[in-house]
Amino acid sequence: MSRRHSAVKRDIIPDPKFGDLVLPKLMNSVMKHGKKSAAETIVYGALDTVEEKMKRNPVEVFHEALENIAPSVEVRSRRVGGATYQVPVEVRTGRRQALALRWLIAAARARNENTMVERLSGELLDAANGRGSAVKKREDTHRMADANKAFSHYRW
Repeated sequence: MSRRHSAVKRDIIPDPKFGDLVLPKLMNSVMKHGKKSAAETIVYGALDTVEEKMKRNPVEVFHEALENIAPSVEVRSRRVGGATYQVPVEVRTGRRQALALRWLIAAARARNENTMVERLSGELLDAANGRGSAVKKREDTHRMADANKAFSHYRW
C-alpha cells in the first residue's frame, strides 16, 4: 500500500437496465474469471425473480436488503502493551456497502438452491424481510462490538 497517496476512486457507470449505481458493484462482486455477461445474467435473473415474488420494484427491494445487511459498527484489532483488544469502531459508508455486498454474495453462494439466480434471489428476499445468513452476520458483528464496548477508549 502506498504511503504517499490514497487511491483515486473511479467513477462507476450506472447499470443499463435500471440506472442504479450499486448494481454494477454487485455484478462485479458476483463475477468470476472475468465473465461479466454471466454475472449480469445472474443479477438480472435474480432481480426478475424478486419482482415476480414480491410484486414490487426489485431495485427498492435490493436497497432495502442491503440496508438490512450493512453493519454500522465493527471490531478492529488494536495492540496495546502486548495485549490485543477488539475495539469497536464505526464503519465508513463505502466500507458498509462493500461489506454488505460481500456478505450478501457469500450467503447466497452458501445456500442450497440449484442455480446462482435462485440463491441470490432467495438471499435478497430473506435480507429484505430481515432474516437470512447475511443479516445474521450483521447481527453477530454488532453483538461482538457491543460485547467489547469496554475497550472503546482504545479507539484511534
